[in-house]
Amino acid sequence: MGIFAAIVDAGSFAAAAAQMGMSQPGVSRALARLEARLGIRLFDRSTRKVSLTDEGRRFHARVMPLLAGLEEAAASASGSATAVRGRLRVNVDPFFSRLALGPRLQSFMDAHPLLQLELVTRDQLGDMVADGIDLAVRFGPPKSSTLVARKLLDTRIVTVASPAYLARRGRPFKPQELAGGGHDCIDFRDPDTGRPYAWEFHRRRQRKLDTVVVEMPGRLLLNDAGTLLSACLAGYGVAQIMLLGSEALLEQGQLVELFADWPEERFPLYALYPSRHHPPAKTRAFIDFVTALLAPGA
Repeated sequence: MGIFAAIVDAGSFAAAAAQMGMSQPGVSRALARLEARLGIRLFDRSTRKVSLTDEGRRFHARVMPLLAGLEEAAASASGSATAVRGRLRVNVDPFFSRLALGPRLQSFMDAHPLLQLELVTRDQLGDMVADGIDLAVRFGPPKSSTLVARKLLDTRIVTVASPAYLARRGRPFKPQELAGGGHDCIDFRDPDTGRPYAWEFHRRRQRKLDTVVVEMPGRLLLNDAGTLLSACLAGYGVAQIMLLGSEALLEQGQLVELFADWPEERFPLYALYPSRHHPPAKTRAFIDFVTALLAPGA
């Protein structure tokens, strides 16, 4: 089963053999024995790659928590139950990776010298089991699944424009003024649907939440938060961005928040990991690290 997990993790028989310190024929024979014992085919094989079958994907989902439990049990038996060691693959939102993780990774790596960390930055979660991902840190409400979802924060969504844009096009004072073609608005693509996110505005009045959804005539659609931010800073148009990571731009006047009286639009950040009673120490350590990064004043 360890060899099976290594093939999934490495993506090929040859890479798994190198990872396990075995020959490639030895890995192939071991997998053949496992498939014969189970009576199912675990991988579809081609000359270029191997991929999990549906049965293999289900088996992998069952096996990985067991292997992680064995790893934790071995650590506990050796007197190091809290040791952070081994390989940790983390699927991370690209914007959050650049914004928060990249500048602070050295402190995490220095604190855990026995850990090998691989950050996989993508705009979508994908299949954590098939991709061999131990943990994901993603923006947006999680879909219904067997994954454990732990909310790390809610960040405000703010509608902003640069001073140069406002000097050229005028400042809107109500969300509805953005409609009708009077302003250039930058749309952002939802990676799950492929369509632009709706322009929503929320505010609470006397225990009632008012909501306005404005249909935007935007001609520019982006799927990278960094490009969205740079286009807005350059004065192209109005954008909706996360307040997280943008505070300094607003404080310095490089961007202007347009509708501060509509402050209730928020976007969550979640940690996602496979369901098990006791996640590995390496997973807990990374979640604690991200939580500390997001703490006020960190």
